[in-house]
Amino acid sequence: MPNLLERPGFFTRHNGEKAPLAFSQTEYDRRIATLRNIMAKLDVSHVVLTSMHNIAYYSGFLYCAFGRPYACVVSQTHCTVVSANIDGSQPWRQSHCDSVIYTDWQRNNYWRAVGQLTDDAKRIGIEEDHLTLAQKSTLEDMLGAPVLVDVAGENMLARMIKSGEEITLIKEGARIADVGGAAIHAVIKEGTREIDVAMAGRDAMELEIAKSFPDSELRDTWVWFQSGLNTDGAHNPVTTRKLQQSDILSLNTFPMISAYYTALERTLFVGEPDAESLRIWNANIAAHELGISLIQKGNSCAKICDEINRFFADEDLLQYRSFGYGHSFGVLSHYYGREAGLELREDIETVLEPGMVISMEPMLWVPEGTAGAGGYREHDILVINESGVENITKFPYGPEHNIIA
Repeated sequence: MPNLLERPGFFTRHNGEKAPLAFSQTEYDRRIATLRNIMAKLDVSHVVLTSMHNIAYYSGFLYCAFGRPYACVVSQTHCTVVSANIDGSQPWRQSHCDSVIYTDWQRNNYWRAVGQLTDDAKRIGIEEDHLTLAQKSTLEDMLGAPVLVDVAGENMLARMIKSGEEITLIKEGARIADVGGAAIHAVIKEGTREIDVAMAGRDAMELEIAKSFPDSELRDTWVWFQSGLNTDGAHNPVTTRKLQQSDILSLNTFPMISAYYTALERTLFVGEPDAESLRIWNANIAAHELGISLIQKGNSCAKICDEINRFFADEDLLQYRSFGYGHSFGVLSHYYGREAGLELREDIETVLEPGMVISMEPMLWVPEGTAGAGGYREHDILVINESGVENITKFPYGPEHNIIA
């Protein structure tokens, strides 16, 4: 039996051929060049990216952690994914760059692999919003206590401006979200369970992704379909509750294509809503349309929020406003990624510019025991370009289409 200490701490194995990725090598080269400019600006020789979103953005590989650490180590000459042996060579196949596999024969083989790639660097870029205190302490012990420089904010700013290839993929994602919405709309009826409606939408989207992106990994596409009381939260999970007459409904479809998230969200009713529910619904739609008109190059996120807030205040509904009015799109999901600098909130001063992709999604949450109780939200995705703004969500909203007899 081999001595435990003779087993490798890390190794390289190219098992199979590189897989077709969602983006061209030119696109990945552009991203890495941008990152290297950030590194030069911050005077770091190496960056150790650890989050799912940044590793996927710069390498093409989206990891499944399962309690294990991953990295993408970038220098001025190399880009290398560091992955766990449990994944075999899939990280190498699903990335445009090099790959090193670490083993678990000894504790901290991950950091030994990272240490070889950082080559005694004195200043290393890290993601402070992702690296845990425990991992930070181990990094300092294993890598000779380098100066650690946060690169998370600069990376977020770089991701906020989408390339032409990204926008093309996002548009397809929005189209597929609409496919899921149509499948959901078709099966809604009194007595049907939330889970059965959700499965119809998810299956339709996964089939469409498989058809339109036959080389992509099929993972993480989901639906949140909520009814009645369950509509009060935008992220409430699906249940087995059966739909009832007069229920308010929330349709939410989320196709995931190569880690890129898109969404469709709509308010619906089973049968005719009461007068107050209809008033609130129509007011939220008016806020939605106002918000869409305000998404323009040169407008700030905070200014857009102020205008919608004034509208809701005039309608005596501002107290029911639930969350910010929109957010960016790209490499993100319900369990990883965020571009917090491009959210439609009062505390975000970012000015909209071409290349940004952002949603308009006002939500009102009226509590139980109040007339018109329930959660109301509509959601469209808008692409800002030099000549104007393109709404890439096509699924209709409002009572004319979304009251289901």
